[in-house]
Formats: sequence, C-alpha cells, structure tokens
Amino acid sequence: QVQLVESGGGLVQAGGSLRLSCEASGRTLSRYAMGWFRQAPGKEREFVTTISSSGSSTYYADSVKGRFTISRDNAKNTVYLQMNSLKPEDTAVYYCAAAWGKGVITPRQPYEYDAWGQGTQVTVSS
Repeated sequence: QVQLVESGGGLVQAGGSLRLSCEASGRTLSRYAMGWFRQAPGKEREFVTTISSSGSSTYYADSVKGRFTISRDNAKNTVYLQMNSLKPEDTAVYYCAAAWGKGVITPRQPYEYDAWGQGTQVTVSS
C-alpha cells in the first residue's frame, strides 16, 4: 500500500501563492492517478484536481481552473499542487490521494481513490 504525506500548507494573504507537495512511499507512483481534494470546516470533501498516471491528462474543478496547476515527478514519487491567486474561499485542509491502475483516466470521485494523505491546512486571509 502506498503512503502519502502532504506538505507546503500555511497561511497566505489573498492573491498569494502556495505550492503543496505530496510525497509517496511504499510503492512507486507511476501506476497511480493522483488527485487533490479539499475540505473546509462544516463542508463535504470536494474534488480539486487530478492527473493521470503518466501526467498526460489533467482535470480541474471549475472553482480552481486557471489558478491551480497539478503536476507530478514520478522519478521523485511526488505530486505537486501550485496554487496561485488564492482566495479566502480556498481555505481548507488539502488532501492528496492515489488511485491505482487508472491508465489515462482522471478520477474525480473520492471512492475511486485507494490511499489518502493526512492533509495539510491552507488558510487564505482577506
């Protein structure tokens, strides 16, 4: 089973940027589609973005399209989420997740993922 650890969260002013990292151990990430989800207090976990195992396909929620970029470095077993033009409504705990054997598919539902990190807090002040 793959283990995931997120890092890079923190407090930033509106309009600022953060880069989250998700480092995997236990198994190589090259056969996993990877996703980022977030959960704000009192709200359900929501999909943010996903990238296929090879990195050839990505998909973004409308709320982050044009501001967030997902990428991966399979040699480093790491996935990244570059977040620009942050807004207060982006405040949440951000989770990375791994979905085994999806090929070029970019899964968008939590139940499609097999492993989750512990989350990292992102707080955007106005």
